[in-house]
Amino acid sequence: MMKKIDVLMSYLLIILVLGLSTVFAWDTKKLERTFSVNSGGVLILESDIGSIEVEATTKDEVKVVVLREFKGWDEEEIEDFLEDFTIDFEQKAADVEVTARLRGRRKNMGKNVRIRFMVEVPQKYNVDLKTAGGSISVKDLEGKVDAHTSGGSLSFGKIRGIVNGKTSGGSISLQGSDGDAFIKTSGGSISIGEVGGNVDAHTSGGSISIERANGEVIAKTSGGSINIEEVMGSLNASTSGGSVTAHITKQPKSDCRLNTSGGSINIYLPRSSALSVDAKTGGGRVECDFDILVKGARKKNQLRGEINGGGPELYLRTSGSNIYIHEK
Repeated sequence: MMKKIDVLMSYLLIILVLGLSTVFAWDTKKLERTFSVNSGGVLILESDIGSIEVEATTKDEVKVVVLREFKGWDEEEIEDFLEDFTIDFEQKAADVEVTARLRGRRKNMGKNVRIRFMVEVPQKYNVDLKTAGGSISVKDLEGKVDAHTSGGSLSFGKIRGIVNGKTSGGSISLQGSDGDAFIKTSGGSISIGEVGGNVDAHTSGGSISIERANGEVIAKTSGGSINIEEVMGSLNASTSGGSVTAHITKQPKSDCRLNTSGGSINIYLPRSSALSVDAKTGGGRVECDFDILVKGARKKNQLRGEINGGGPELYLRTSGSNIYIHEK
């Protein structure tokens, strides 16, 4: 008798699980458009909500797949939403423009609806992407990339062109770029690989990491550390809440400034560097591996002088720790 009850309970449990999985399953509505284009065009995609994913293919076409996914919505609610969420497509020669607008606000949106734009473009193509509510990712691509979101992360692969990325609420990663990189976030960390041009990276709430920049670097954060493995040009790095570490591999042509209010500074320089040093800390000491012609009195927490006859200024400031000038 007990075995029959156990078997019955098992069946009931299976039915309950299957029923719950059906109730809480995502209902997906798919929209797809394909456009024949030539290389070198631009995809302009702007949406009020949703994430955007872009990848390059060998085909001479732009393919846009829009997935509209709903959880716990009945068919009438879904149809009402689809009527209010309009998606327009337009092609002009090699360019494709996608505009998605949502009329009104809905109390039951939140996590119960997901909008995803999944796009394929030719290998040599430019993209201009904007969303007010989702993440953006662009995989390896030959072209200029503009990406802006008000509520998500940005992720870029290896881009053979200029990268301009901005978000108000997420982290940013860039694997690499042949051109300049302009990166800004108000609430996340920044991770950058090798960049062929200049780097301008700003965040109000996270760390900044740069693997290599062949040009000049500006790196500023209000709440994290800065780590730059290799910079070929001048450097301007500042943080209010962490340490700064930088490796300068060539003689700077202009001044370099490293500033932090809450951490140490470690700067690595080639032996042949010719710089005028102005280093000072409010809560530690200044140490230098180079033979330096000191100007004024040598103090524990301050160092002013010339390395190899002097040159562009190396300005170093911290309020809370030590400064180290290393010879590579």
